[in-house]
Amino acid sequence: MSRFWSPLVHELTPYVPGEQPKSNTLIKLNTNENPYPPSPKAIKAIKAEAAASLRLYPDPNADQLKAALATYYNLDCQQVFVGNGSDEVLAHTFQALLKQQQPLLIPDISYSFYPVYCSLYDVKHQMIPLTDSFEIDLQDYQKNNGGIIFPNPNAPTGRLLGLSTIEALLQNNQDSVVVVDEAYIDFGGQSAASLVPHYDNLLVIQTLSKSRSLAGLRVGFALGQSDLIEALERVKNSFNSYPLDRIAIAGAVAAIEDKEYFETITETIIQSRQTLSDSLQAMDFEVVPSAANFVFVRHPQHKAEQLASALRKQSIIVRHFHQPRIEEYLRITVGTDEECKALIKALQLILGLEQA
Repeated sequence: MSRFWSPLVHELTPYVPGEQPKSNTLIKLNTNENPYPPSPKAIKAIKAEAAASLRLYPDPNADQLKAALATYYNLDCQQVFVGNGSDEVLAHTFQALLKQQQPLLIPDISYSFYPVYCSLYDVKHQMIPLTDSFEIDLQDYQKNNGGIIFPNPNAPTGRLLGLSTIEALLQNNQDSVVVVDEAYIDFGGQSAASLVPHYDNLLVIQTLSKSRSLAGLRVGFALGQSDLIEALERVKNSFNSYPLDRIAIAGAVAAIEDKEYFETITETIIQSRQTLSDSLQAMDFEVVPSAANFVFVRHPQHKAEQLASALRKQSIIVRHFHQPRIEEYLRITVGTDEECKALIKALQLILGLEQA
């Protein structure tokens, strides 16, 4: 610790991302990256933008990307906000909308960056326990609050809330903002974007990192009615007036517009998820129903930490959380079919179901 740190820095417990190993010999199933490459049209657009024009600043409003997103979700450009990955969009959301007198309500098992933002921005918050089956119970959120935020599908559990449930939450919570973090929505759910025109208290946040294979480009966005978006713009323009570079804008627009490739890739992952889930259940793993590009599992006879360590020795890494209620679970990204088969074979060896 440095004597030059501000008091706030001493109090922070930063978010710890999943391991990014330097070696490329590992099968990496720990950070929910898409196992397939981005759209060829996105790659082409990125290469075309890597030219002399990089000497110029990008469009500070990223109007071309906002227009593409507005068209895709049948909204107006004034209902779209963009930023450097959904984490930056979330950061601006916490500052612009969720710092209120009443506490922000957060599921106790969800994206672990939320409490970090609360500490950084001094946001009052209350953790609301999920049910024993890792579901959100709407009755638990019927209380005074300064906002509600949750991932849908949830992370790390993968469970999905349907649109009717989200709409009921919006109707019963009209005096504060409900933020639906949809990083994984394209792998099995319906986006709440269709509700944006009908509810002025809804903000939907998404990313191009997962379903569009652009984690390395860092593009996220928010959808909401114009007054919510204006609040985000005011914070953004007080922090960084050029959030997205030219290459990110070009690649993101092309990825959004290549609907056919996007649908092919997401459907492939959905099918692989089902096959992986079936294979895990055949080995007596308990698999939480998932609508994401990962599965959340436990084995009643084996410690999760020991399984993760044993898989590492087989050159496969998965995510284990040292967190109450889920310390015996592993979160496993859905990889290619070849990667999933390698995982199953390794687990069979570890569990003594197959000879080496």
